[in-house]
Amino acid sequence: RNPKRIALIWALSAFLFFFAFQMLLNSSSSSSSSSDASFSYIKQRTRLYDKMARDLKEHGPAFLKHGETSQSLALSDLFVLKDGAVTPTPKPANPPVRANVLYLSTEYSVPISNAVKDVFLAYFDKAIWFQNPGLYHFSMFHASHHISPVPATEDEVEAEVNAVKGVAESLCPLKIVLDRVVLTSTGVLLGCWQVTSGTDPATIRSKLRNALPHAPEKQLYDSVILHTSFARLLGPP
Repeated sequence: RNPKRIALIWALSAFLFFFAFQMLLNSSSSSSSSSDASFSYIKQRTRLYDKMARDLKEHGPAFLKHGETSQSLALSDLFVLKDGAVTPTPKPANPPVRANVLYLSTEYSVPISNAVKDVFLAYFDKAIWFQNPGLYHFSMFHASHHISPVPATEDEVEAEVNAVKGVAESLCPLKIVLDRVVLTSTGVLLGCWQVTSGTDPATIRSKLRNALPHAPEKQLYDSVILHTSFARLLGPP
């Protein structure tokens, strides 16, 4: 046996073991950091949803006084209550908004919509507007919104679209559960969701922020929120 060869084999074995051990430690540390971040986001969302659930009690039913929408429009600007029926009156956004949203599959939105109608039609049959289940969505990030409009040419919009596609391709599918349903003081019935796996909304928004550097610094929603509008109340039971 050649002592030098044996020593070389031992040295290589020790190096490979040390390298593999470091890789395992780094992987474990990364996994732990990811788990800690996910748990932190869950806690932040829970606190946020707790606050939203208190909104109606703390501020009262402002929707009975024809309050405003999140677009700073009066409810009467968007809905007409006539002859016991609610009719939406859509208006073009001025200035136009450029919103990035995630849609909820009708496989899930239709049963939710049916359940909401079953509960609320018995009490608000003539003063409620139900969101189209085909349009259930989660607002994620605005490249431009009504508070801070960011004008863009067609080429700039196309560049934004490509940037968003690049972000979307880097994300892991979201698995979510309905945490609670809350009624806000402005009369919006909201589904508030938690994430069980996949790329967290906070991370998605951070990636979109980097991909869309000209977007308004102040966004319309909290970075961890994941919510859907189910219906809007326009009058008393």
